[in-house]
Amino acid sequence: MRLGLNLKVSRKQLIAHRMRTFLALLGIIIGVSVVILMVSVGKGAQKTVLSRINDMGTNLLVVNAGQLRRFAGRREIRGTATTLTLEDAEAILENCRNVNRAAPVQSKKLQVKYGVYSTNTSITGTTPAYQQIRNFEVAEGEFFSEEENTASIRAAVLGQSVWENLFENADPLGEIIRIGRVPFEVIGIMEKKGVDLSGEDQDDQIFIPIRTAMRRVFNLTYISRINIETVSKEKMDAAAQEIRELLRERHRLDRLDKPDDFTIQSQADLLEAEKETTQTFTTLIGSIAAVSLLVGGIGILAIMLMAVKERTNEIGLRMSVGASRKDILIQFISEAAILGIGGGIAGILTGIAGSVIIGAATEWPTAVSWPSIALSFGFSLLVGLFFGVYPARKASLLDPIVALRSE
Repeated sequence: MRLGLNLKVSRKQLIAHRMRTFLALLGIIIGVSVVILMVSVGKGAQKTVLSRINDMGTNLLVVNAGQLRRFAGRREIRGTATTLTLEDAEAILENCRNVNRAAPVQSKKLQVKYGVYSTNTSITGTTPAYQQIRNFEVAEGEFFSEEENTASIRAAVLGQSVWENLFENADPLGEIIRIGRVPFEVIGIMEKKGVDLSGEDQDDQIFIPIRTAMRRVFNLTYISRINIETVSKEKMDAAAQEIRELLRERHRLDRLDKPDDFTIQSQADLLEAEKETTQTFTTLIGSIAAVSLLVGGIGILAIMLMAVKERTNEIGLRMSVGASRKDILIQFISEAAILGIGGGIAGILTGIAGSVIIGAATEWPTAVSWPSIALSFGFSLLVGLFFGVYPARKASLLDPIVALRSE
């Protein structure tokens, strides 16, 4: 009964001082909404990254020429390794039982011309298996066949960005473009793919047969990487081990007692690395946002101390007519709890609304996290109670006679 009465008195006091109550709530609202908003942006970014990794292809292994080392906090391949060849890709496909497809790749940025138009774009020499391994689809025309690759024909398949830059969305099929000084016939246009994990536009490239690329365009005898599709996700580790043993044998590394001159990366490695990065980012921004909740708690502390000072006479009067110190304590803790709960609810609604607005108005993906909502609400309640205990205790310890004499 007393608890209900105290809550009623607390509610009346908060309503009677609307501006003060609003200012106390504002810090909590901002804190909770920012936590929810930042975590939703982080979760949205994580979801996008995972989607892009899945779009790269299923059961994907990538054999890169050279060793992967860490530079300035990022793992990169530095220098040029010339030991990875087309024959290595063929040997992997023939001898590794856990490998389903293999597509050698060599690429270079070159100038491409069509009539009076020109653009600098990535020229990707590869095989037809690249389509299936990396989930690339042809929008118009066709991709070159294995027979055409073997015959080293000069056929080109354009990415969407190249098509727009060179042809301004006109029909390019059958037209002749020049890659460097070599003419190529356009036989297809790829579907839009978007940017990859490194931020590069996957539509800003031209696919040509790798044998044509090696002989006529790049004049190279080595390749930069091999994209590999394993027979299943469960066999990725086994496939990676088979590939490593085969390449070490082919490159005579065991005989020379040398380290690998290649690096094998799995889709699982990429997934784990990106998950770790985005999770760290989400935790960081969530932690920073949580600081604003503490600031809101300090606001509650200041407001409650002010309320105790202003209502000293009222406290003395209540105590003189029978209110216990416990009643006074509960009343002021109730006011702090109401501020925490009210600020938490308003902050949740503001945070969800902000996430929806950002997702609709910008290209930033957002994903509202229900655990972050529960955590921020619980934290706002704890903040309200924590910063309300000291003023409440101070009010309950007032001497009734001294309190009645105060102005």
